[in-house]
Amino acid sequence: MTIDSTSPRPKARRRLVALAISLAAVLAAAPFINATPPAQATPNYRSVYHFTVPDGWKNDPQRPIYVNGQYQYYYLYNESYPPIAGTSWRMATSTDGVVWADQGVAASKDDVTNSSNGDLWSGSTVVDTNNTAGFGAGAVVMLVTQPNLPTGSIANQAEYLWYSTDGGRNFTHYSSTPVLANPGVADFRDPKVMWDSDRSQWVMTLAQGQTLGFYTSPNLKNWTYAGAFTTSGIGTVECPDLYKIRADDGTTKWVLAASANATAINPPTSYAYWTGTFTGTGFTPDSATPQWLDYGYDWYAAVTWEDAAAPLDQRFAVGWMNNWAYPDNTPTWTNNGYNGTDSVTRQIKLKKYGSVYSLTSQPVAALQNQVSNTTDLGTISVNGSQPLSYHGTAYELDADVSWTTANNIGLQLRRSSDGSRHADIGVYAGAGGYSYLNRGPTVQPDTSNQRVESRASFDMSKGTVHLKVLVDTTSIEVFIDDGRVAQSSLAFPDPSDNGIALYAAGGTASFSNVTIKDFAAVPQRPAQLVSDFEGTSFGAGWTTTGSYVGQAPVNWATAGKVNAKYADTFVNGADSATGSITSPSFVLDRNFVRFKLAGGNHPQNQPNPTSVQLLVNGTIVKTQTGNNSGDLSLYSWDVSAYAGQNAQFQILDQNTGGWGHIMVDQVTLSD
Repeated sequence: MTIDSTSPRPKARRRLVALAISLAAVLAAAPFINATPPAQATPNYRSVYHFTVPDGWKNDPQRPIYVNGQYQYYYLYNESYPPIAGTSWRMATSTDGVVWADQGVAASKDDVTNSSNGDLWSGSTVVDTNNTAGFGAGAVVMLVTQPNLPTGSIANQAEYLWYSTDGGRNFTHYSSTPVLANPGVADFRDPKVMWDSDRSQWVMTLAQGQTLGFYTSPNLKNWTYAGAFTTSGIGTVECPDLYKIRADDGTTKWVLAASANATAINPPTSYAYWTGTFTGTGFTPDSATPQWLDYGYDWYAAVTWEDAAAPLDQRFAVGWMNNWAYPDNTPTWTNNGYNGTDSVTRQIKLKKYGSVYSLTSQPVAALQNQVSNTTDLGTISVNGSQPLSYHGTAYELDADVSWTTANNIGLQLRRSSDGSRHADIGVYAGAGGYSYLNRGPTVQPDTSNQRVESRASFDMSKGTVHLKVLVDTTSIEVFIDDGRVAQSSLAFPDPSDNGIALYAAGGTASFSNVTIKDFAAVPQRPAQLVSDFEGTSFGAGWTTTGSYVGQAPVNWATAGKVNAKYADTFVNGADSATGSITSPSFVLDRNFVRFKLAGGNHPQNQPNPTSVQLLVNGTIVKTQTGNNSGDLSLYSWDVSAYAGQNAQFQILDQNTGGWGHIMVDQVTLSD
């Protein structure tokens, strides 16, 4: 999806058929919907181990790229939510897909050079290894939808190019002219770009209503229409995906996918995909009927990306845990000042089932590094309902379940002490057999109660099932057997509702190998901006000496600057100015200080330096000079050794000769 919660909505996508509540709810003491928890003073709803936006709003994930040994993840972010619409691209980095370090905004909707094209919607980034676009080998190029004027209109969606020469941390707007103009349709968005090595070309997959269009380019700037794939019966498609993956039998398949909001036939509201063949101009599916990577209500706008260690054999995936039917219905905003949660990162593989190839998903293995405690409950025989002694709100539960005559088997999660409130997951023999996730008997976001129980087909005659469930403060993710079926939905239980019960109706079920793993809180520290130099002064509390008293940031054209302004010690058209510009004291509560730097190469430890310094308790502990260039480049200091100490960032110019000035932009603290 490419609009934030305060922008105009696409056509209504409400389901026409209300989902029935499963018989699992009957096992509860009170079979009601949208249960109301007891009052509690400002409970904390921040997720423990799921990625959440630091503040404001987030929606669509953008496919991560692998740069310098880490994954760089971008997502749509609105710091002014509510009431002001419009999204920027914010960035986080990770080496394992579990612990993400916030890096702040990478491409801003407020970039003054871009104001006429509107805010940034969904798209994708690529590493241009061979310099096809001309920004330099290894430049990171972003293709993104912008709505043009009027802001928020969906009638003028077009694809624009942004680029980064600092590894993808800061992007520059290439042109006010789109690289792919709208041909006159309402839906023309979410470009997903990949390198087609079979044909040595870039391929863009674009969401166009119920069609996925294919475009090709030699250089990321000039695009030619190549063909299309038209979907059927799943409504408007968004956030497409296209990639090759090798199955467990050695066969290589292409996968075409998109998030879909169907309105008539009531399929899932998540990630639909087709396996088949991509020809460079079109896609031939193995079956016209899509499969679904998740059957829940809250796994939308999902993206997949290559495992750098095994790019053809497996991928990773993450989805936005929300739904455009109720995007603002969350206690996290009132209680914690944010609205936006992702699923856990999943490992995606392709497996052959008979004659059908299907994707499977499981939580990424690195999640186990966050386990703080393991409870092994062994084997439990259940006929009716059996509460467990365990209590918790952030955990993974695994169980192998077997039965002979039982016809409704599962788990009550986030159960209240009196048993009246809970969310249920399980398998049921009725209506042909299905697995389900029922959030009706707890607090949940859909006030229409049409999206309460999600279902997926399940063969009860097997007599066995493996259940893996991830529970966090506001979410439940269920993986059935090997993960060919997953179901993910939001739920907002009272923090005191932390029990679990097992149940079986119609006979006895054996729950064996029951294991519960608690997760420690995954650190999520937002980046801190020391100064972006966008104001009328260097920043509140900054002090100046010498020629820089009374000076201010400049807005001169230079390569690599972020937004409009930066600090420059070049004054009155000459290098004769000298002095210093020093920040107020700040605490080193992040691991890195990052900044953009250009200008003279005169190191601090030599006469007449042009350099920047980090002062800790008044002593220089880090320094960096320029490279006799006017192009701002990204630098990073590891300051973990000084954690908790007070520091200042200083710009120093004591040189009046050639390249006797220095330029600085975007000083931040981050992990």
